[in-house]
Amino acid sequence: MKLPIYIYGHPVLREVGQDITADYEGLSTLIEDMWETMYFSDGIGLAAPQIGRAIRLFVIDADPMAETFPECKGLKQTFINARIVESSEDTLAENEGCLSIPGINEKVTRPATITIEYLDADFQPHRETYTGFAARVIQHEYDHIEGILFIDKIATIRKQLIKGKLANMQKGKVSAHYRVVTAPQKRK
Repeated sequence: MKLPIYIYGHPVLREVGQDITADYEGLSTLIEDMWETMYFSDGIGLAAPQIGRAIRLFVIDADPMAETFPECKGLKQTFINARIVESSEDTLAENEGCLSIPGINEKVTRPATITIEYLDADFQPHRETYTGFAARVIQHEYDHIEGILFIDKIATIRKQLIKGKLANMQKGKVSAHYRVVTAPQKRK
């Protein structure tokens, strides 16, 4: 089932996700729905907070980026209860966008290499190291489960330039080709 994407300004996007167990109710269906939602929305990653769940779960399929970024070849995985345990001091800057912040792309500097520990969809443990764009995609989704958005990492001047667009999103003025949930509006 295609789920709606929660948009910038919604409080769930700022919550730190809670760990889950294998008996989390409806987990396999939730994961299937996240894949379907991500593909329908033309994303390469989707985190549970983006569909209104403050849990430590995200899915990534960066394989379509492999022609430009070979390190993304075969990167299709479910990440549960992930923790980044190492980050390199060397960094890379690239443009990023987000399904929860449609229409905004900004340059973000991130560690070039990370090591992450996580459980897969079968709750099997993994410890893996990723570099380049693959590391970037994982860090972007990982930030979601930490209550962080990519716009939190952009230059102050760039934040000023997109301030109006973000304010409109918070007011529910947003355009996307997928269903969205905007921030609850305060009653006057």
